[in-house]
Amino acid sequence: MTPTSVTEKSNPCFPNQTGIEILAPAKLNLLLKITGQRTDGYHELVSIVVPVDLYDRLTIGKLEKGLEVYWRGREQPKGKNNLVNRAAASFFEKTGIRKGAKITVMKKIPVASGLGGGSSDAAATLKGLNQLWGNPLSSGDIEELALALGADVPFFLLQGPCIARGVGEILQPIKDFPLFWYVIVSPNLAVSTAWAYKRVRLKLTSRDIQGNMESLEKAISSIPDILSNDLESVTLGKYPFLYSIKASLVKLGAIGALMTGSGPSLFGLFDSAQKAREAGRILARQWREGDVFVVKGLG
Repeated sequence: MTPTSVTEKSNPCFPNQTGIEILAPAKLNLLLKITGQRTDGYHELVSIVVPVDLYDRLTIGKLEKGLEVYWRGREQPKGKNNLVNRAAASFFEKTGIRKGAKITVMKKIPVASGLGGGSSDAAATLKGLNQLWGNPLSSGDIEELALALGADVPFFLLQGPCIARGVGEILQPIKDFPLFWYVIVSPNLAVSTAWAYKRVRLKLTSRDIQGNMESLEKAISSIPDILSNDLESVTLGKYPFLYSIKASLVKLGAIGALMTGSGPSLFGLFDSAQKAREAGRILARQWREGDVFVVKGLG
């Protein structure tokens, strides 16, 4: 049985909320190659995905009934059908718990930016509610709910570098992934993932991803050969000014630069914190129409 009511408010003045706190990291796609299209319209892919230490912060507490979701920081996702609401509803339906929850989301990850914030929030909601109620669901149950919410959500249950296949749900963790720093430039622009996939020119690939991963782990010099995103030409083609951001990242010392997901966020990959921070400072002065984040990889 699901809670009977949903309440959403933007930027209220909250008293201290009791409950558990959970971090929801952003992600970057170092590789995104489309390998096929299924009969249901979904695209199959191979992607190298890494979580980074740019976080939304969720506080989750118990209620006697109902579901209350509050948003602070950035503008909330539109409508009550966002992934946090859907994740909470699926948890209560699966467990049969007749209580409710209050969820406060402090958003730092830009919405519809290619950084996976919504999917990460959904995974955090599932994990947090399960922890709050004494782990009534197994890891397999949580993974099943995550996949039903979206192909990116299972990745955020692992929160480590992975090779993702299928529609993104088949995950192969990458051991001993090298630590990199990233400068992310996220313009004030929302890009629909569905829009980007509809407009991509499908070029199926049989590229040896595992071989490339071995190369990636051996030498930083292989990075420019690894970075690739089949959706980049679609989004940058519509918004050509993004090309200048990518060029600036390379000029400032990135050993490679790429758009993540369907964009519009772009990132430069750096082999040291010092280089990344210096590039981030310069870009923050130059780029005022969005956000600049300096982050490191997780896992």
